Amino acid sequence: MKNKKFLIVLITFIVLMLSSTMVYAAESTEVISNAERFKWFTLIPPLVAIILAFITKNVVISLFIGTLTGCFMTQLTEYNFLGALIHSFLDFVQRALNSLSDPWNAGIILQVLVIGGVIELISKMGGAKAVAEELAKKAKTPRSAQFVTWILGIIVFFDDYANALIVGPIMKPVADKMKVSRERLAFIIDATAAPVAGLAIISTWIGLEVSLINDGFQKIGMKADGFGVFLQTIPYRFYNILIIVFVIVTIATLRDFGPMRKAEVKARRGEQILQDINLDEKIKEEMAVKEGVKLSIWNAIIPIGTLVIGALISFYYSGYTSIMAGDNESLKQIFNESLFSFRAIREAFSNANASIALFQSALLASIVAIALGVFKKIFTISEAIDVWIDGMKGLLITGVILILAWSLGGVIGDLGTADFLVSKLSNSVPAFLLPSIIFVFGAVISFSTGTAYGTMTILMPLAIPLSYAVNPAMSYVIVSTSAVLTGAIFGDHCSPISDTTIMASAGAQCNHMNHVSTQLPYVVVVAAVSFITYIIAGFIHNPVVPLIIGIVLMTLTIILIKYIVNQKQSNS
Repeated sequence: MKNKKFLIVLITFIVLMLSSTMVYAAESTEVISNAERFKWFTLIPPLVAIILAFITKNVVISLFIGTLTGCFMTQLTEYNFLGALIHSFLDFVQRALNSLSDPWNAGIILQVLVIGGVIELISKMGGAKAVAEELAKKAKTPRSAQFVTWILGIIVFFDDYANALIVGPIMKPVADKMKVSRERLAFIIDATAAPVAGLAIISTWIGLEVSLINDGFQKIGMKADGFGVFLQTIPYRFYNILIIVFVIVTIATLRDFGPMRKAEVKARRGEQILQDINLDEKIKEEMAVKEGVKLSIWNAIIPIGTLVIGALISFYYSGYTSIMAGDNESLKQIFNESLFSFRAIREAFSNANASIALFQSALLASIVAIALGVFKKIFTISEAIDVWIDGMKGLLITGVILILAWSLGGVIGDLGTADFLVSKLSNSVPAFLLPSIIFVFGAVISFSTGTAYGTMTILMPLAIPLSYAVNPAMSYVIVSTSAVLTGAIFGDHCSPISDTTIMASAGAQCNHMNHVSTQLPYVVVVAAVSFITYIIAGFIHNPVVPLIIGIVLMTLTIILIKYIVNQKQSNS
């Protein structure tokens, strides 16, 4: 343990000294931007966070040191080593406070905490256990338990956060009973969160995506309906589609490999459940059903149904009020003609404030859950509120991690990490390779920064003009546009500093780094196949053939890997 701590300190010190040397050398030249000043050193903060996350298995320490490293680098332009060290701490505190002062971020944290309260109430009322027992009747095998989880992940399509926080707590007892590993559960949740939300035509993602597409086409002087282009990109979202198919194939065949296979073997033997009892005894006691409560699935269906329906209504109302308060008369006309037409609903969701909408729906679900518990005489009002608050306490660590992740994202943005990586795209490349290169850069940036939104925001304004300059055909530009959107999803899905990845771990009550390490080989395989499909799409500008080839290639890869693993086991 002492050696590990020494290694952490040594790595951090070396990184700081390297960044110190780099900055002082850079100051001798004219400073144009941080991206030009720091160059490859802009990758230091996310790399430190990612490497330390794997070494320490502690995401809080890793994010803190990664962020502090970035703060130190930014302060070296004005202070000496000691001064920069002091001001880097002050800068970190300011960044953490700024992340909380952002209404969007504050809404997300409040939403997470309140949903934690709702889940606690449902658990104490026996709703989660009742649902688990009911689903367990359908999920009679590890395969069917995973399939039910996948279905629920598809059903909660409108938001990746909601997916992780709703599906995980419901399916965890079922997965435990069927001896499915927490790592596998977290992977299925994660794979049906951002990838599904990124494909959905009504979701919390679509507003940003459509607006970025509109802005990108305006830069090249082309008139295009942002939503229309968005729809055309869906068949080209190879990573999103293939990761969803990958889950189904591995469920159907039970062909796990790598660290995931080891986790599944332990779970089948019952080792994981015994471990969880030892480690999570306090949590299990807190989540236990209140003594004497008659189990009923309605104790879960009513609050969760309120959460889902409330979220949909809140999204619509938020978008509607935003549009009606704005200056866009054409959008107002849509609602004046028909409030609930498909186009009206689409525009409402596109303009909704997801943070506020989700907090509103979670708070409404909390009120309904408390009222239900009191009505059924399970709790007094005072007891219900205490249970609700206890549920929020369990997700405080998630709030801390989110604050650290946002702080790291802020310092990465100030250093110009994404801008530097994107600048490498400016070199001339063959037309058929550009979509695959855009996908790779999107994947690298999103994995390094942990944000799909940030990646889309950086890449889209560059990818559309660049692809148009290489090949002005609309079909080609659409392929490149989809590469941005799906490349961004990659990192949001699997980066250890991604908020969605963090929430998937929390929802499944899985060790975060265990979740990251077990799913990483899977997402790398799917990403590699997606890279090939984008090369093919760069040639033919048609999604059908690349997608078919991608599914076949991915399935054969799974079978081949499993065959190799079996052969090694036979020979050993």
